[in-house]
Amino acid sequence: MILKNKAMLRRSLLLHAVIVPLAMLWLIPIWLMFIFATLGDSAIFSPQVRLLPGSEFFENFRRLQEDLDFVRTVFVSFVVALVYTVASVVLTSMAGWAIAIYRFRGKWAVLGLILGTLTLPYFVVVIPQFIMVARDFGLSNTWFALIIPPLFNSLGVLFMRQAFATMPKDLFDAARVEGVTEWQIFRYVAMPLAKPMLAALSIILFLHSWNNYLWPLLISNDKTMMTAPVALGSLFGLMDVSWGGVMVGATLMTAPMLLVFVFLQRFFLTGITAGAVK
Repeated sequence: MILKNKAMLRRSLLLHAVIVPLAMLWLIPIWLMFIFATLGDSAIFSPQVRLLPGSEFFENFRRLQEDLDFVRTVFVSFVVALVYTVASVVLTSMAGWAIAIYRFRGKWAVLGLILGTLTLPYFVVVIPQFIMVARDFGLSNTWFALIIPPLFNSLGVLFMRQAFATMPKDLFDAARVEGVTEWQIFRYVAMPLAKPMLAALSIILFLHSWNNYLWPLLISNDKTMMTAPVALGSLFGLMDVSWGGVMVGATLMTAPMLLVFVFLQRFFLTGITAGAVK
């Protein structure tokens, strides 16, 4: 037993000796971003790298707010990400449920089509999508254009299909025998069982929408409908760029996502690994 414990301790130390430096490589740039958000531009470009916070955070934020109305852009990003996440989770769950549970003609063709969309680069479809939404429908600079076109998520459909496919079919058959409707089975039986997977998918979709840059850049040129990533990107190319303000914006966009993942990582890891062992 003592030898076994010593072997486990050695493996744990070796694992931490590898993981900790890798984690530092990821955390150091984030820490420097936070430090630069508290410094003036002259200190940021100083040859000597500062590792402790300064006192210019609120001044940098004031300049950022004057340049962009950054609070408004964060509000737009949050609303778009929240509505997109809820709507996409509902739609992908319904599609995944249908593919996993029901038998219908052309089922494998539908599944193959969904898999095929994963192989297409987004750049292949973004221009036709932009022409249809902006020119044909005239919906640029609207909430509809920001949320609806990217709504379908092939990976989310396959993720939920796998989640529902691993659930016991006998449970659903027993509910049908009791006279429960298909919608009620989906809503009150399958969805509660899929909570860990739904939480993981929600985190992934929210982060995807929160960080999305290309589509909001194309479809929104009105300052009142700009998302935060697009607004920050618009600062580059100006004659006088407040780099401290850029770092403040990047910090304020990054911090909520880190907090969300830290507090919900248990659900995320459970959802990702669910179904790995049946």
